Amino acid sequence: MPDPSLPEARTPAAPAAPAAPEPADAPGRGVSRRALLGTAGATGLVLGAAGGAVGYTAAPAQATPLTSVGSGRAMFHGKHQPGITEGLQARGHLVAFDLTPGAGRREAAALLRRWSGTAERLMAGETTGHDDTGVARDAGPSSLTVTFGFGHSFFGRTGLEKQRPGALDPLPDFSGDRLDKRRSDGDLWVQIGADDALVAFHALRAIQKDAGSAARVRWQMNGFNRTPGATAHPMTARNLMGQVDGTRNPKPSDADFDRRIFVPPSGEPAWMANGSYAVVRRIRMLLDDWEKLSRPDQEAVIGRRKADGAPLSGGDETTPMDLEKADAKGEYVVPLNAHARITRPDRNGGAAMLRRPFSYHDGIDADGTPDAGLLFVCWQADPLRGFVPVQRKLDRGDALSTYIRHEASGLFAVPGGAADGEYVGQRLLEG
Repeated sequence: MPDPSLPEARTPAAPAAPAAPEPADAPGRGVSRRALLGTAGATGLVLGAAGGAVGYTAAPAQATPLTSVGSGRAMFHGKHQPGITEGLQARGHLVAFDLTPGAGRREAAALLRRWSGTAERLMAGETTGHDDTGVARDAGPSSLTVTFGFGHSFFGRTGLEKQRPGALDPLPDFSGDRLDKRRSDGDLWVQIGADDALVAFHALRAIQKDAGSAARVRWQMNGFNRTPGATAHPMTARNLMGQVDGTRNPKPSDADFDRRIFVPPSGEPAWMANGSYAVVRRIRMLLDDWEKLSRPDQEAVIGRRKADGAPLSGGDETTPMDLEKADAKGEYVVPLNAHARITRPDRNGGAAMLRRPFSYHDGIDADGTPDAGLLFVCWQADPLRGFVPVQRKLDRGDALSTYIRHEASGLFAVPGGAADGEYVGQRLLEG
């Protein structure tokens, strides 16, 4: 679980002023969805006159305008696909599809055209335009992003082997992997993120329905982050181990950001210009074992203070780590096998990646062990120069490896953004 990490937290704008009261629902029309949702916590007990039935009735609701969370909007068309450089979103869905037997390049092109149209509408806060479920009715865009990628197997299934990028070669085996092949890889990959759970689910359901007979779901995972506005002191995110996670993430303001994260406009193959490569890993955290450690022991594993993310060598979160500093016994204050020491770009030939993960919790096993951890998603111009060298280094002696387990993996080529009038992947599928 490499340490360079999350985009900085967003500070939401102040909520809009309340609007005027909404007219009451007309007799015989029932209670509106907005009225029902707007009265949580304001219900009153009512005894039914006929038969003595007991139930709850909602007090009259007032119209509530979109807050800053609901009104956030990402753009579908652009140089890069959405969902890469935007800030962390509160809810995420990762889903991989395989093309169905008999489906090839033509069917894939039609599918990406459908998916792109649906994503553009939903990201604008509109309905899907066809058989919409109404799940997110009355919601704003909520910073929804939908991102599409192609797996290694996609190119063989569509007869496009000559267009497969060399950077999409399968990742090497790592000694700490315990991968479930059924939850790994896939022909197509879709990342959905939003700051509202219903908006994110609405998009997931629409994408699944749009797949029709062309593709079937191979695996699907759900994740979350802190909701924007949940804290008065926005800071770098914390993972489920309680550690500040993302201090050294590359920033778009860095002079070499584009070079490290995106394929250049002149890159090869041409259809990947301005695109990126996503490594996706389901990393289970062995929280019961981790939480038995004392705070100092946890900090030694990571190499940073738990309270504020500052390096053990001193300073605050952004202070450069002093790897040579020793204590009174002559021992390094940042241990040699500390996670933060091993993952430093200057210790890995400059390897860097943009981490944009989600936490996950998929219930509790029969023995009481939580199935929880990190849906690790990282972006780079070339995974063989970004993710792979760092993970190899971690494989050889990261103190954190005792407390995590890599259970699923995928690598996907994510083309550049679609221009107006284009769909994602059009230059590949129609080139």
